[in-house]
Amino acid sequence: MFDVDEFLAGPLTARVATAGPTVRPTWYLWEDRAFWILTGPWAKLAGLVREAPSIAVTVDVCDVGTGLVRQVLARGEAEVRPFDVPRGRRLLSRYLGSDEGKWDARFLSYLHDDPEAKGTVWLRMVPKRFVADDLGYRV
Repeated sequence: MFDVDEFLAGPLTARVATAGPTVRPTWYLWEDRAFWILTGPWAKLAGLVREAPSIAVTVDVCDVGTGLVRQVLARGEAEVRPFDVPRGRRLLSRYLGSDEGKWDARFLSYLHDDPEAKGTVWLRMVPKRFVADDLGYRV
C-alpha cells in the first residue's frame, strides 16, 4: 500500500464526473478527508452539483517508464460551500508555486476579488466510497 494522503497532496489533476454524464479535469485540494474543488460561474460544475450532488472523482498517475501506476477512486455527495481565501491560496500554491508574483492574474483574482461578487465557490465532497490502488510494476 502507498501513502494515500501523500499521493493526494501532489499537484495532480482530478477528473470529476457529475450527472449527465459530464466529466471534467480539475485541480483539487485534499484536506480533512475531503476533496475541495474551486469553481464558479465560468463553469457549469456548481450548477450540476446543485441539481444532482452525487459525484465521482478519480486521481491517477501512470508512468510507463518507471512502472508507477496509482489510482484513487472516490464517490460521494458534493456540497457547494462559500469560498475562503486561505484554502484557495493552499490549492493554488500546489499547482502554481508559492511565489504569487509569478501567477497569472486570473488566479490572483480568486484571492483578491470579492468571491460573492465573482461567484467563486468550493465544491466539497467527503467520500462515501474510497478506493486507493497501487498497480505499479517493474520495468
